Amino acid sequence: MSTDTTSKDTTSEEAGRDYRDTLFLPKTDFPMKAGLPAREPEWLARWEKLDLYRRLRESAKGRETFILHDGPPYANG
Repeated sequence: MSTDTTSKDTTSEEAGRDYRDTLFLPKTDFPMKAGLPAREPEWLARWEKLDLYRRLRESAKGRETFILHDGPPYANG
């Protein structure tokens, strides 16, 4: 004979519990939502203005070419 010791009913205290007080959530200046779809065009425009791609290519000139030997896209090929 088994006895179910778990209660399906929660008390009003448990239901309204604020778990923020039980977690370590550091304060930060970063926004909680990045808004990536809205911000990406701004980043692309800034990188274009800085001519970033050309500068990266120039800084890599003369270096040995890096080749990543990646496997098949799935574990079973």
